[in-house]
Amino acid sequence: MLGGLCSSIIGMITVKLLFALDHESEMPFVASGICKMWTGSLPRMLDNATNKPSYRSLDDLVRRRLRTWPQRPPGALETLKQNGVWMRGRPGEADTSLHPFLRLPGSNRLRTVPDGLWLHFSANPADPFCDILCIEACASLQNLLDKRSRFAPSTTSLLAVCPVPWLLAPQDPGDRLPRWRRLKLLRQEPQTPLVLPVRDVRVLYGLKDRQYEGFARTQMPQAHEYFYPMDALTDEAGASNPAMQALIARASGAANFMRLP
Repeated sequence: MLGGLCSSIIGMITVKLLFALDHESEMPFVASGICKMWTGSLPRMLDNATNKPSYRSLDDLVRRRLRTWPQRPPGALETLKQNGVWMRGRPGEADTSLHPFLRLPGSNRLRTVPDGLWLHFSANPADPFCDILCIEACASLQNLLDKRSRFAPSTTSLLAVCPVPWLLAPQDPGDRLPRWRRLKLLRQEPQTPLVLPVRDVRVLYGLKDRQYEGFARTQMPQAHEYFYPMDALTDEAGASNPAMQALIARASGAANFMRLP
């Protein structure tokens, strides 16, 4: 009886979901609501009823892939514009949550936590700042709009916060040197989080194929935005993909100049 009821519910929701996705431009709220219903309590009920393990989410897959990427973003240019130190802030090890995050001045609760976050630290202790390269995986157009709003140009300053445990830990397994000793900004072991103003923001957004094609045909990105098909990120060899490396190379302040001095 439970199996028949579950099958009926799945069939009804699937039909509505396909209809909403086919009419996504006209019915974004319907599509979003059905997706939220699908990813909410119903799958958990079905998993409990059938004793089947839950599938990994897209976020889990993205984080697993990005953990294999190097400390320096693949394809990032080596120029005088960014001659400091690159470090991967997110994703970090799965057993801890003490990783860098972004926030606005005066706000200790509202944080922005990108799927992938690379920080380029200034080489001059007298002028501390950082540049950030963020990677976001967007499962829907509504998710894309939400994430774009977090990085929209603003008159306020964005801050990057590096927790003390993250600074004291090595950047790679087996490395005895803590992260803070690799930074030219710090002269002694930090006792408080390192909070830096963000000088430059570049964000790469991943979209599923159908949404990517539609967005690329009809939309114009902001100057700090770059887009890629989701498959390029979920691929095990994503970091060595020449197209991905070329995209990250273009996501650089140096790419805006005809030549550098």
